[in-house]
Amino acid sequence: MKVYTTDKIRNVVLLGHGGCGKTTLAEAMAYLSGIVSRPGKIEDGSTISDCTKEEVKRQISISTSVVPVEWDDFKINVLDTPGFFDFEGEVNEAMSVADGAIIVVSGKAGVEAGTERAWDLCEKYHLPRIFFITDMDIDSVSYRQVLDDLNVMFGKKIAPFNMPLREDEKLAGYINVIQKKAFRYQGEEAVEEEVPDYSVSYLNQYNDSLMEAVAETSEEFLDRYLSGDSFSEAEIRAAVRSAISDGSIIPVESGSGIAQRGVYTLLDDIVKYMPSADNRKMSGINAQTNEIFEANFDILKPKTAFVFKTIADPFIGFYSLIKIRSGVVKADDIMYDVRTGNEFKIGKLYVLRGNKATEVPELHAGDLGALAKQTAVKTGDTLSTKNNPVVYAKMDLPTPYTCMRWKPVKKGDVDKIAMAMQKIAAEDQTFKFERDNANRQSLIYGMGDLHLEIIQSRLLNEYKAEIKTEKPKVAFRETIKKRSDVEFKYKKQTGGHGQYGHVKMRFGPSGTNDPYVFDEEVVGGAVPKNFFPAVEKGIAAGCERGPLAGYPVVGVHATLYDGSYHSVDSSENSFKIAAEQCFKKGIMEAGAVLLEPFVMLKVTVPDSYIGDVIGDLNKRRGSVMGMTPMNGKQVIEAEIPQMELYGYSTVLRSMTGGRGDFSYEFSRYDQAPEDVQSKAIAAYQEKLAASDNEE
Repeated sequence: MKVYTTDKIRNVVLLGHGGCGKTTLAEAMAYLSGIVSRPGKIEDGSTISDCTKEEVKRQISISTSVVPVEWDDFKINVLDTPGFFDFEGEVNEAMSVADGAIIVVSGKAGVEAGTERAWDLCEKYHLPRIFFITDMDIDSVSYRQVLDDLNVMFGKKIAPFNMPLREDEKLAGYINVIQKKAFRYQGEEAVEEEVPDYSVSYLNQYNDSLMEAVAETSEEFLDRYLSGDSFSEAEIRAAVRSAISDGSIIPVESGSGIAQRGVYTLLDDIVKYMPSADNRKMSGINAQTNEIFEANFDILKPKTAFVFKTIADPFIGFYSLIKIRSGVVKADDIMYDVRTGNEFKIGKLYVLRGNKATEVPELHAGDLGALAKQTAVKTGDTLSTKNNPVVYAKMDLPTPYTCMRWKPVKKGDVDKIAMAMQKIAAEDQTFKFERDNANRQSLIYGMGDLHLEIIQSRLLNEYKAEIKTEKPKVAFRETIKKRSDVEFKYKKQTGGHGQYGHVKMRFGPSGTNDPYVFDEEVVGGAVPKNFFPAVEKGIAAGCERGPLAGYPVVGVHATLYDGSYHSVDSSENSFKIAAEQCFKKGIMEAGAVLLEPFVMLKVTVPDSYIGDVIGDLNKRRGSVMGMTPMNGKQVIEAEIPQMELYGYSTVLRSMTGGRGDFSYEFSRYDQAPEDVQSKAIAAYQEKLAASDNEE
């Protein structure tokens, strides 16, 4: 692939609901541009962008793929993104480097939740966009209905650029709304002909809407429009290009990705109307001077690049995908990673097309490429020169809230699983794994059940590391509500020196969230001072696993006030054991109870779903604290037990048709209801019994 200058590069992201036809459209673009001799099919697993084993097996896009196509002496970097909400992180990575968006809408399914999310993302990132309504080769599909729905949803910005021409239940051609001309498909060509009578009224209606939008782009145009003057095609296209860039006009085009119809026109319009990177602002911070560095995709400025994605695939290798934000980056250049403080030689420079890497000598500002085998470079890093160490803001990625507990199927695979998870987490910034030491469990976090299911499948198929998952253990805590006064004497004789430790202690609530507060009131040396630290160690050990249900203990005030010792047999270990056993006894006599964690939950939904969501929260023991309008939706705030949020991601999506989002943060601990405590205690007793039987 040849080197392209900044003005000849277009970076467009394909957005839309899962299954709307994004990957098929990307394949049609590749075919028409001559990349492939025949278009691949999703069901055959032969598409360029869906190239991993999981994508082929499931026939869905899981990660963002870059498909650069060459069109009319321009390079269009097509970013094909997943449509399923579990892979929202991949979409955000693509959005961080895109300069324009194609929102794909299935004419068969119409405007869906994914369409609305795509629009919201474009608004968030201030991206110009074009709607492409596909499936126009299906006779039952109504272009006008989809267009009406887009107008209702997104307003008068919607401007149809073409409309389908149908004959004998087939897609025979299209009508250009700007030129008011019809074109009939003949092979891969489109031949001009008269507009059919049955399409004239709609054509005039769409043209009038477009002319109104063009008129509003300037005072001069508005005066001419109101005086009855018409615009030339050149004036219309110039005005449209400017209006698309600022978002005041959103073109709508139509066709069929499967039949490669309308895609030729779409590629032409991407070149004509989508901005190149040098029309967009981009700034970072100079790490040395703390001054703003205005990169703005200027090739004359010092070279900088942003790492927007990492691929750590065991089959295709390790690649860091970059966007050049200033200067010209060449093979063998020396680059500097501000995060690590390391300088390194790039070596070879690549352009990725799906999972195929093509070597290139250089990349100009605005272009997308890849570095190989730079394992120290992470997603979100900025690469620059050491003399001009620039840092760009990282992309905004969603927080994963869906959690599962995991265990290795084979105990000897723990290290292998940990290494595999590290590689997957390097690729997927919305996958997290951690060790919950307090509750003795290993946890994985993802964006939803499907996300974690695919992680589990990848571990097995790609890394030969098998895990089993189950519902995570709730992070209960144990505390006391009353006071107790107990003693414990630890005495053991085994020949030679024995073991002797005797403590008398009082226990009560401390009123704090710390595990314990320790005091001593020993009089007369009943317990020597040198054993006080051992007593405290015993209390600390007892707090790690409470006697009620095996959970960490909090909020206990322990006071050592008496005891006894043996001049020969007493030791630090004996007093530690005595204190730990005394602690367990004292906790049970002081009215031990379980505390459950509560979180402050925020659910963002359209108004029409408020009743269903609040009703569901009430069933989950949630308390609604209030509602706040935001961007045309409502944010419901509720305090809810964390254990009631298991599986909530799937339920909320089902309840709201994918239009609801949620987030939460820890709020407090409060006493669990009796039935919840009983189940937790019974489960702990069963576990202890099973352990005793094994012994």
